Amino acid sequence: MGEYSFLLGIATVFILGTMSPGPSFILTAKTAVSKSRKEGFGVAIGLGLGAVVFSLLAIFGLYAILKTVPFLYGFLKIVGGMYLVYLAYKMWKYADTPLDTKLCLEQKPKNFTKAILLGLATQMSNPKTAIIIGSIFAALLPQEIPPFGTLLVCLIAFIIDASWYSCVVGLLSMQKTQKVYLRSKKYIDRIAGSVLGALGLKLALDRA
Repeated sequence: MGEYSFLLGIATVFILGTMSPGPSFILTAKTAVSKSRKEGFGVAIGLGLGAVVFSLLAIFGLYAILKTVPFLYGFLKIVGGMYLVYLAYKMWKYADTPLDTKLCLEQKPKNFTKAILLGLATQMSNPKTAIIIGSIFAALLPQEIPPFGTLLVCLIAFIIDASWYSCVVGLLSMQKTQKVYLRSKKYIDRIAGSVLGALGLKLALDRA
């Protein structure tokens, strides 16, 4: 099972990256506050599907490059790790900044299917997601991916994204929880940023 140990690292960093506020979070939060839970869960599923698409693109694109130019593996680990450090810095810097739900897309899902498509479209149009996933995989994927590794990575991407945003929907559909989150936002961002930064430094400095 040691050959699959890289999945734990990917899952850990993926969770922290998914939790960082951005267009996907804002869309989910706004849907949870102003629409039905059903539509919110539809958006969460769409975001999860978008993460799977980005994961597949990152895996096959990355391995095509590494197969052609093998020495890029070490370089990409450094770049990926330092980008995670940069994300940690941004999380710390804007921890005190209130969440502005006005930045959300103006499109409004009308039913479950349309909510899924809206979530998918939002995820696919967000370059931040593509960069985060690419950085995570560049830093953490082994040079030789084990059998079923791609399937497991995609499952992790979907489960983490869809589960996190489903939790956001469930929690932020309650008024009391909305107030608690907004009050605690800076602490949540700083804790997640600290862990993300430490992982990024470890990855960038690891020569193994």
